[in-house]
Amino acid sequence: MTLDNTSNPNDMAADLHAEMEAAMKQAMNAPAPAAPKASPRASIRGPRVVEAGRERRTGRVISVGPSDVFLEFGPKELGIVARIQFKDDANLPEVGSQLEVFIDKFEAAESLFVCSLPGAVQKASWELLEAGQTVEAKVTGVVKGGLELEVAGHRAFMPGSQVAVERIPDLNVFMGEKFTCEVVRVERAGSGNIVLSRRNVLERERKDNAEKLKGQLKEGDTLEGTVRKIMPFGAFVDLGGLDGLIHISDLTYERVGYGEKAIEKILKEGQKVTVRILKIDWDNNRLSLGMKQLSGDPFQTATQSITEGADLTGRVKRVAEFGAFVEIAPGVEGLVHISELDHKRVQRTEDAVKVDEIVQVRVLKVDRESRRVSLSIKALKAMPEVSMGGGGGGGGARKGPAMKTPEEIKKETPAFRRLKAKGQQISTFRGGLG
Repeated sequence: MTLDNTSNPNDMAADLHAEMEAAMKQAMNAPAPAAPKASPRASIRGPRVVEAGRERRTGRVISVGPSDVFLEFGPKELGIVARIQFKDDANLPEVGSQLEVFIDKFEAAESLFVCSLPGAVQKASWELLEAGQTVEAKVTGVVKGGLELEVAGHRAFMPGSQVAVERIPDLNVFMGEKFTCEVVRVERAGSGNIVLSRRNVLERERKDNAEKLKGQLKEGDTLEGTVRKIMPFGAFVDLGGLDGLIHISDLTYERVGYGEKAIEKILKEGQKVTVRILKIDWDNNRLSLGMKQLSGDPFQTATQSITEGADLTGRVKRVAEFGAFVEIAPGVEGLVHISELDHKRVQRTEDAVKVDEIVQVRVLKVDRESRRVSLSIKALKAMPEVSMGGGGGGGGARKGPAMKTPEEIKKETPAFRRLKAKGQQISTFRGGLG
């Protein structure tokens, strides 16, 4: 049974005595002892552990009834816990097991200690309200520095830092909601200030869930989480009690700059994401996650159809001292080395190409193992004409024939090359008449 102030005292006492007698018979296999004489206040034997003004005690379960669970702390010291505080039958304790509870009050008329489970939500009563209790409160307003709530018919205050584990930029979203929270302080004198904390309750829940998750998670699992915090090197994702890190290199196959602003182009705090567990290290309390591993590698897919010598169209994504990176497919960039920008010598990459410029490139090499593609722009440009100086009677400079390609040089016959070499020897001969 449960204790209710609105019930008939005589009926409540009769039902309680009957249930107690049945419990004692079941536990001790003997007639139930007579109820001890009521005393103004019974003391709990053994060492007392006081947390936030409440006594914490461990007792032996002697009976599990349809509405209540009975405990024995010592000779003639009985406690009662409402069965509704247990979430389901699977969580009910077994007779003879030990159960840790908080002592809420002592019912002198029944010589019973009324108990509650740690973290159990209690019906708030102003007379019995104490620090450390877990109660339900309703948000009635948003004030400077936090929330205003109603509990036990009194006004309470919750600082903004105690509303949630993470920072909440706009507390108005909680207007009218009911919170399970912990009483931090009660001041009955004066205006009767009550200070509550929801963060303490959430942190306890996270700790309990974390212990459960540690026994369930394994590398390779895919699950959903919420982005909790963005850092310059990656993003922390809440998996329901445990935080895992997505390193910046595991966000996407595309190149991501370093810093929070670069990551915020991909993720936002509070966003729901699907991740894969890459590595688990409970010794160092580390959980490595990845997002890009859940999608196909665009580099491997795109380069299957890209062959060396192919001519492609791409967009210049960024420039560096040593060359320019050109996107030739979604998520695939190739490097045009500075020596491959033009036939003439290029001092600065920016002098040859600009960011977002559309260019024609030729694929020189595809290295799928190292994920590199080498490109050339000058390979698609015509060779420049060579300017040659004029002869004795020619006067100024004139444009000579274009430089021969290696294929044209190979076509020259050996006899022509010998004649050419002999002509060079004559032109370099120096001498004269004595």
